Amino acid sequence: MKPAYEKPVIKKLHNGLMNKFGYSPAYARKVRTDIDGVPVADLVEKFGSPLFVYSERILRQKYRQMHTAFSTRYPNVVFGWSYKTNYLNAICALMHQQGSIAEVVSGMEYEKARALGVPGENIIFNGPHKAQAALETAVREGAMINVDHLDEIYALERVAQKLGRQLHVGLRLNLDAGVYPQWSRFGFNLESGQALEAAKRMKYGGKLVLSGLHCHLGTFIMDAGAYARQVEKMVAFGCELEKAFGYSIEYLDIGGGFPSKSRLKGVYLPPEVALPAIDEYAEAIAQALTKALRPGDFPKLILESGRALVDEAGFLITTITATKRLPDGTRAYVADAGVNLLFTANWFKFNIEMDREVGGVNEQSVIYGPLCMNIDVVDESVLLPPLSCGMRLTVSPVGAYNHTQSLQFIEYRPASVLIGERGEVDLIREAEDLADITRRERMPKRFAQEEVG
Repeated sequence: MKPAYEKPVIKKLHNGLMNKFGYSPAYARKVRTDIDGVPVADLVEKFGSPLFVYSERILRQKYRQMHTAFSTRYPNVVFGWSYKTNYLNAICALMHQQGSIAEVVSGMEYEKARALGVPGENIIFNGPHKAQAALETAVREGAMINVDHLDEIYALERVAQKLGRQLHVGLRLNLDAGVYPQWSRFGFNLESGQALEAAKRMKYGGKLVLSGLHCHLGTFIMDAGAYARQVEKMVAFGCELEKAFGYSIEYLDIGGGFPSKSRLKGVYLPPEVALPAIDEYAEAIAQALTKALRPGDFPKLILESGRALVDEAGFLITTITATKRLPDGTRAYVADAGVNLLFTANWFKFNIEMDREVGGVNEQSVIYGPLCMNIDVVDESVLLPPLSCGMRLTVSPVGAYNHTQSLQFIEYRPASVLIGERGEVDLIREAEDLADITRRERMPKRFAQEEVG
């Protein structure tokens, strides 16, 4: 067949500068034909497109790397897998198999952890919304609860009153560690004295015993020194609590926030900024603990890392379904996956790889998703050669937050698979169909219609 006629467009190509090898990055060809040895074509043929793909090899490698970095520098470390980052059952089970307990931020996530067989005493219950019934269940089952606000103190006191005993809880702090904007929404502020007042309220209420401190600085923290400042302030506050109220702080939960090799869009972070190694974070935190703690005092150090463990293990295969030219001459493509599956496209510039070599000159192109929404943009400016319908693109890293924040909006959510360390491919979540969307709906009898036609 003759190729479809395309009106010529005159558009300046920005090819970039030659490097010392006489090579222009504009002509780079990012090609991925397989994921962990399994051909992209085979994955799509069996499970369809779009498709989330996770690498067990990378997941275990990342966990071992982080565990080694911290456990060799501090003798009392516990990892709490952040369910909100990716709560696919298989991913959570793998993390628990590696030795992590569960960190949840809602009643739903708490139930998910318990359904996976995680006992209450191995669950950290965080978050700004903990319903009274969820709190009571967590208390009865021995979960570690970090209090977020004053009303939660009142709610826990009611639980203590009902059970007729004191409850051991943690206190969530927000503090100035040199990271801006400061995450002041969660917990009690340290510098203003709010946290001390909350501890005093617990003490004189007589129903709660403060036994731990929690603080999560934020996400994608690039400054290892911020964690050192955080730890120093938490230890100092623990000493203040011991002196003022006799509290013994058994654990310091420093949250997560360690970055992955995702690239934040330039408006948030220049692309040339180097990513610190996990050993830099571990060294800064361990040194701060050694400096601040009393000799022989080793409270439990809890880490709630999510992104740094799973993000680079996640891929999304998508298929080009249409090509077009925009009015200004920009080449555009429509893919079968968009912000419904890649919520983090708002902040991150993904690595996009083709499933084969393609000839032609690279152009600044835009990739849209399948939604009938103008905001559905996977990448607004990516160098690509001329692509054709049916080509597969692999988008990465997408393991963190994209599955948990995926939307059932206009399109069904796709299948997810896990590639094992020996190359086995397991379906860990089936693709949705209409029954998944409508099974909770109820039709009023008065709206029942006769068959049309």
